Amino acid sequence: MRTRPLKVALLGCGVVGSEVARIMTTHADDLTARIGAPVELAGVAVRRPSKVREGIDPALVTTDATALVKRGDIDVVVEVIGGIEPARTLITTAFEHGASVVSANKALLAQDGAALHAAAEQHGRDLYYEAAVAGAIPLIRPLRESLAGDKVNRVLGIVNGTTNFILDKMDSTGAGYQEALDEATALGYAEADPTADVEGFDAAAKAAILAGIAFHTRVRLDDVYREGMTEVTAADFASAKEMGCTIKLLAICERAADGGSVTARVHPAMIPLKHPLAGVRGAYNAVFVESDAAGQLMFYGPGAGGAPTASAVLGDLVAVCRNRLDGATGPGESAYAALPVSPMGEVVTRYHISLDVADKPGVLAQVATVFAEHGVSIDTVRQHVRPDSDGEASLVVVTHRATDAALGGTVEALRKLDTVRGVASIMRVEGE
Repeated sequence: MRTRPLKVALLGCGVVGSEVARIMTTHADDLTARIGAPVELAGVAVRRPSKVREGIDPALVTTDATALVKRGDIDVVVEVIGGIEPARTLITTAFEHGASVVSANKALLAQDGAALHAAAEQHGRDLYYEAAVAGAIPLIRPLRESLAGDKVNRVLGIVNGTTNFILDKMDSTGAGYQEALDEATALGYAEADPTADVEGFDAAAKAAILAGIAFHTRVRLDDVYREGMTEVTAADFASAKEMGCTIKLLAICERAADGGSVTARVHPAMIPLKHPLAGVRGAYNAVFVESDAAGQLMFYGPGAGGAPTASAVLGDLVAVCRNRLDGATGPGESAYAALPVSPMGEVVTRYHISLDVADKPGVLAQVATVFAEHGVSIDTVRQHVRPDSDGEASLVVVTHRATDAALGGTVEALRKLDTVRGVASIMRVEGE
């Protein structure tokens, strides 16, 4: 066994970074045995050096992250500061000065993953990022390595714990969106500004990464269709229950039926209660993978938090250190398929549409005509007349599968009907 330690630079020492440092210390003997050499925390770059960090030698703490990654003796840089800059520059600088990189930075990887992979390859170094998607859940490595001999056709998942907690609370208690968000904030599941989570930006970045790996195609954040969940109501959940469904914010990455293109999207959707994802509760994440040979696989576990995310970081650290000792590198970017990313309008899906309509004869016929004119077939129709509606009824239409463009055109035409007082809710139906 090699006695000279492999030196690790840690960029960021917040919730995740502090857990990485703790595990490196408390599990030092096990890590040494698994890697074949000891690992040493050689420096920690932070913004506030005066803060007391339990278990970390103050002499290791610095505010000069650039100088830390430029040190010629650093073997691996662990980046957990997040954001685009200075993370991007620090990572590329680390490659230039001989270090491999382990990152949890989903936003950066979704935006500039191709360039970072190219920089790693140019300098003969590793770029690993299991922690960037779904926290502790092993997902990137199974897609990139375990399923390397298979053909993945679909990745469908709950990849944001905050949104799942909110929707699960709305489903189980009948709470409204704001009430559920307030509880998530009080419990620490939601940030003071929850926009990245509830508007789907976080999930979209993860979808871009997953699609790129699953389909061997470069998929950027801009390629991912995104809708948030702030408009989901208690009435939507009531309607979903009538269909035997619940509502989840899903990241969906699909290969077209002809295999010639891919799509990536994030939006709330109704899924049947019998689907495995329907039972994912609280702040947990789960990802459902469908492939030719392996069939259906599901990965489940905590998708965020200091210790779970640090677990994924340390798994990558062990792999990268082993590669370092062997003088090799692990799998890099695989984008050989170079499939085009189709726009959302070409996605084939189903819709659940709730309309407020005039309660008089002929309305259903008018609505059905609009669907027919746009080539969208109706699966079921339910009508409810409210006692205090003043001549108004609620009409719920569930469609068969059609392109999203055709469904969107149908909704716009329905809005123009004199007998349609309003479109109360529009939601896609998935997982069937």
